[in-house]
Amino acid sequence: MPRGFKEELMFTGMMAGLMVIVMEAYNIAMASGIHAGFIVEVLVGYPLALVVAAILDLVLVGPLVKAIFFNYIFKPEWEQTPIKIALCISTMMVLGMVTLMSLFGIIVTFGFENITWAMYGHAWILNLCLALPLQLVIVGPICRLLLGKIQAAIDEK
Repeated sequence: MPRGFKEELMFTGMMAGLMVIVMEAYNIAMASGIHAGFIVEVLVGYPLALVVAAILDLVLVGPLVKAIFFNYIFKPEWEQTPIKIALCISTMMVLGMVTLMSLFGIIVTFGFENITWAMYGHAWILNLCLALPLQLVIVGPICRLLLGKIQAAIDEK
């Protein structure tokens, strides 16, 4: 887990960077298929989606999830098995980020005035089905491994 603000920024950058690129590619593929301009379309939308995701993570979802987790869910004995803490926080983060980023994606794609509850619910379910295993099995472990290596390098100095 990040030990300070700089590490939090690095960790969020890695996590959001990987999650956003995969989720953006997934959503574009679901909406319009994989076509000749697919990679360009993903890369064009990536910077804005990354900035929005990072801000939501750092300013809203992250602090809210940590407050809820540490005030209502956390058990002191979990300190002996930090993976429980990481998995619980990761799951809660995915739920929050999918909720907000699905709305962001629909607004960017269709405009605010064209959103329906059915459209949002459909996007939310599809995004959750990919984002949760992606986070828990691939992106989360990779980012925690990289953060651990960064922390070890910092501790050696």
